[in-house]
Amino acid sequence: MQEDRKIVCPNCSAVNRLVGGRPPAEARCGKCGQPVFQGHPVDTGAAAFEKHVSRSDVPVLVDVWAPWCGPCRMMAPAFAEAAGVLEPDVRLIKLNSENEQETASRLGIRGIPTMLLYRGGREIARVSGAMSARQIIDWTRSQIGKA
Repeated sequence: MQEDRKIVCPNCSAVNRLVGGRPPAEARCGKCGQPVFQGHPVDTGAAAFEKHVSRSDVPVLVDVWAPWCGPCRMMAPAFAEAAGVLEPDVRLIKLNSENEQETASRLGIRGIPTMLLYRGGREIARVSGAMSARQIIDWTRSQIGKA
């Protein structure tokens, strides 16, 4: 039997428990009632970003991007497609480095797009540069397998 895990709601940021043995894709937030997994990336600010990476037992893949970045805009549909494949095993979130400059600086972001992969509140991998959906999926799965 699969053990319980915690996940942060993409809508209200409440921490929810995913009960082992129940399909996680069907989980709803205990606070707001919305689906916990929606098959697309979650746009986050600094506070929500911190909560997702520190309170979730599900690995979190972060796309650090900016609206003025051409490669970031080109990769956005691929990141969204990857969310539909990787969820509910991985939560995909987006962090706008233009709006969250302090957080991006603290994370050591030198170029965008950059993807950061977290597990158990720790960064376990990062990669910079635009990727296709297949590359995002394969890279994420390979990194999770190493950790």
